[in-house]
Parts: sequence; C-alpha cells; structure tokens
Amino acid sequence: MGGKIGGCCLTGSGPKGRRVHSSIPLGNGMEILMIKTYYDAKHYAISAKIPEFSNKDRTLVVQYSLRLEQDIECGGGYIKLLSGYVNQKKFGGDTPYSLMLGPDICGSQTKKIHLIVSYQGQNYPIKKDLQCETDKLTHFYTFILRPDASYSLLVDNREREKGSLYTDWDILPPQKIKDLKAKKPADWDDREYIDDPNDGRPEGYDSTPKEIPDPKAKKPADWDEEDDGIWKPPKIPNPAYKGPWKRKKVKNPNYKGKWKTPWIDNPEFEDDPDLYVMKPIKYVGIEVWQVKAGSVYDNILVCDDPQYAKQIVEDYYERNREAEKDAFEEAEKVRRAREEEENEKARVEGEKRKKARDRRGRHSRRHDPHDYLDDYHDEL
Repeated sequence: MGGKIGGCCLTGSGPKGRRVHSSIPLGNGMEILMIKTYYDAKHYAISAKIPEFSNKDRTLVVQYSLRLEQDIECGGGYIKLLSGYVNQKKFGGDTPYSLMLGPDICGSQTKKIHLIVSYQGQNYPIKKDLQCETDKLTHFYTFILRPDASYSLLVDNREREKGSLYTDWDILPPQKIKDLKAKKPADWDDREYIDDPNDGRPEGYDSTPKEIPDPKAKKPADWDEEDDGIWKPPKIPNPAYKGPWKRKKVKNPNYKGKWKTPWIDNPEFEDDPDLYVMKPIKYVGIEVWQVKAGSVYDNILVCDDPQYAKQIVEDYYERNREAEKDAFEEAEKVRRAREEEENEKARVEGEKRKKARDRRGRHSRRHDPHDYLDDYHDEL
C-alpha cells in the first residue's frame, strides 16, 4: 500500500538551522501541522526517510498538496522521491533523485508543472507543457505510473494529462521512425477532385464579352464630333460574363489520400519492459529556491492505490475547503486594510515633506532688512 508522509514528519532544517514546519491556522479553530517556507530569497532543503517502496509490478502513486500563501514571484514548489542511500544532512540540489513532481514559477513566463523521471542515472523531463495553479488556495498534485508505462497527472483529482513513458519522454529511442528512403509511388493519385469528363462547354459561352457599353451613359451636350470624334459610351463589367470556362470538379474515384512517409520499426529501439520501474524509493525531499516564501506543503503520499489517493483529496476538501476560502478572504481583507493604511501614511508623510520643502524655499527667498547696504555698497 505504501504510506502517507505527513508534513510534520519530515526532518531537516531551513535557513540558519530553523525548522521549516509550523502550525497553520485554518480560521475555524483548527490547526494542522504542515511544512511552510518562511524566509524570502532562500534555498530550502529538507527530507524524510520512509519505508522502502518498490513499484515493480504495481502502480506508483505520488501525491501532495501545496498552498502558495504569497505571490511566489520566482521559485519552486515541487517534491522529489529519492532512492539509494542519501546523506540527509547534505541533501541539496546535486542529490540524485528518481522523480520530481510539482510547480515551478518564475514571473509571467514560467508557470509549469515539473514531471521529471530518472532512468539509468539520467533525468528526463516530460515533453509536454503542463501549467500549474497560481492562486493562494491548496491544490493537490497527483502522479500515477502504471506497470504498462502509462501515466496520469491529476490536479485536484482532475486528470490534467495522460500518456506513456514511451511517447511523452525521450527516455528510449522511438519505437517507430519515418522511412526516409521511401518515395511516393508513380501511380499514387493524391488528387481529391478532378475535372468532370462529362461536363461540356455551353453553346455560345465564349461569345459573351467581358465588358459592355454602359446603357445608362449619355453623350455630353457639348460634345463636338468634329473636334472630339465619334462619341462612344464607356465600358462597364458585363454581369452576364462568367469568366473563362472551366469544367466542374467531381470526386476522384482513384483518390488514395495525401501520400505520407511510412513509419517503420526503429532498428535502434530496444525495449525495456521495466521502463516504468524506479529504483526503490527510500526518501521524500523538498529542495527549492524561492524569492518569495510562504509555500505550505502537506499530505505527502506514496502508495500503490489511486483510489486511496483520490479519497484523501475528497476528504480534505470536504473538511477544509470552505474554511480555507474564508480564512483566505479574511486574510485578504487584513492585507488590503494594512496596504491602504500604509499608503495613507505614505501620502501624509509625503505632504509633510512637501510643506517642509516649501517653507525652506520661502525662507531662503526672504531678504534681511539691512541687505540693501550690501547690495548698493559699490554705488556709495
């Protein structure tokens, strides 16, 4: 079955040796232990050893929840699964891992979900562009990997993406490649429509002129044929003219479709029936850099039962979603009030400084009553 790793169970240190888990108020009188990053512009690394888990011949389910209490600006919100021996005191960005899952945000351009798997010591990111959630509520990220190498990625129990390790990662060479030596057969007919051989040109079709004299035109009253020549009405497009005659088009009975380069077996492809198998998982780790802290991790789960993982998400939202929304809205009210108060203080302080500058300016422009003695000294 695997096991659930609660945020409060992870051991490790944040910056300056401080623990990074804390008690998070939900606004309904309840408090739950979670892991939270506190200090801005810091690198965080924390890990927990778990009972060894192997996904050989069974489904792997990895799930956790994340809440971004602040606009993260630039930083990660992912977790890692680690295999083999890990010196937890030295756990960091260079520590090898078997799986990375979760959001990575930087500015307005990068808002992605990392899904990186390790195979034979090399890391392979998913080729698809997966968008993460960026609001300030809790969201669950779930990765399911099956023995047939198919996978599903869920966000809040909704399938965001699915596919296969064979096609969505460049782990193995492709099973099929295009036959670059193939050429379109000479008798391949890729014309979808052809001229109707039974269509004939209507009698008199070519005798219809493209332009005709304007029947509404009248010779000007001052037209002098001796000087101006014989008057001719101007030409206008002939509404009866239909252009050059063309045969009607009909479906081509010999149409074979657009020719495409055929696919052939890739001689460089060598299947690995254990492609889906990761090295036995022994640790769960969080290793991120964040410009703005305030990320809350919880509900970390490694198991082999997708239904169990789904139930955890449903139970969490049933218990906490409304309370979390209420707490968020209340926190937003406090934040806006504090922001308005700070803006008002800044405005008042700005006005004080402006008045002080104005007073100093007026004082500097005043003349001493005896200044005229100096002003006109040279004229005495």
